Amino acid sequence: MIRMFLRERLSWILLFISFLAFLLFFAYLDTSLPLEPILYFVFLSLIFFSIFLAVRYNKETTFYKSLMDRADDLDPSTLVHSDSPFEQIIEDSLTGQTETLRKAASKNRTELEQEKDDLLSWIHEVKTPLTTMHLMIGRMDNETMKAALTYEWLRIHLLLDQKLHQKRISFIDSDLYLEKTDVEEILYGEIKTLQSWCIQKGIGFEINLGKSLVVSDAKWLAFILRQVLSNAVKYSKDSDIVINSSGKDGKTVLTIQDFGRGIDPKDLPRIFEKGFTSTVHHHDSASTGMGLYLAKKAAGPLHISLSVNSVPGRGTTFQLVFPQENAFTTIRSM
Repeated sequence: MIRMFLRERLSWILLFISFLAFLLFFAYLDTSLPLEPILYFVFLSLIFFSIFLAVRYNKETTFYKSLMDRADDLDPSTLVHSDSPFEQIIEDSLTGQTETLRKAASKNRTELEQEKDDLLSWIHEVKTPLTTMHLMIGRMDNETMKAALTYEWLRIHLLLDQKLHQKRISFIDSDLYLEKTDVEEILYGEIKTLQSWCIQKGIGFEINLGKSLVVSDAKWLAFILRQVLSNAVKYSKDSDIVINSSGKDGKTVLTIQDFGRGIDPKDLPRIFEKGFTSTVHHHDSASTGMGLYLAKKAAGPLHISLSVNSVPGRGTTFQLVFPQENAFTTIRSM
């Protein structure tokens, strides 16, 4: 800051030094003037000028130091009060710009909230004809056509459900209701939803739940399991999906293992990233790259550890580790 101040006041300093140099040069040319008093005057002038610069440095840089140390927020109250007309101009400009940005941010936030509400409303409205369509498909006699339409209906249903939870996940903390939840009941409900798809692909389920009661939010846990199960079904064919649970160190560990195509090792660290599909199967247009990302994001507030292991060509295993029951109070307080 000192260097910046000296650069800013360089013209003043050069003018003052030039004046003293001119005085010494004039005294040197005019022998009638005593040199010693003039040298003494120059010396005192330099001392007083140095003190003057120090005082002005402390006074003039206080405002600018506060600008450099100021947090990048929209709170004008963090500004130090200006002491000079030029500082007042800067303060007024920053205050005006801050107020404009705050109004723009508030307007954008309101528009985003409205857009989110409109989208949620639209999704709920679409569900009504979708339900009707499902009932109509169930009454069809042509089994081949019925299976094909049921599969397409299920795809639409899962995509709408995914979009619905994507919009809700930003305020998941206020939507949580933690209680004793039966994982087995949720699993069977989700498997029933995927039943037509599983039949079409020749996929069965082998379920061995040593421990099924956990502390969680049933709705969001169902969403997480739905994403993992649909992912397992999507990349498997003519095989079983094995689901096991057990207790370990007071926690419940749930594993979902498929025997599908597996995940390439270089893709494994990225499968929970938003929008990531695959580098090996990049041409697969059926994948959105959102399901596992949303599942991981929803697992966080529930204190569920979601991890994955995979061997290409041999299958993939997802593991969900639920928190201990005595952590229930801790989670509720968050």
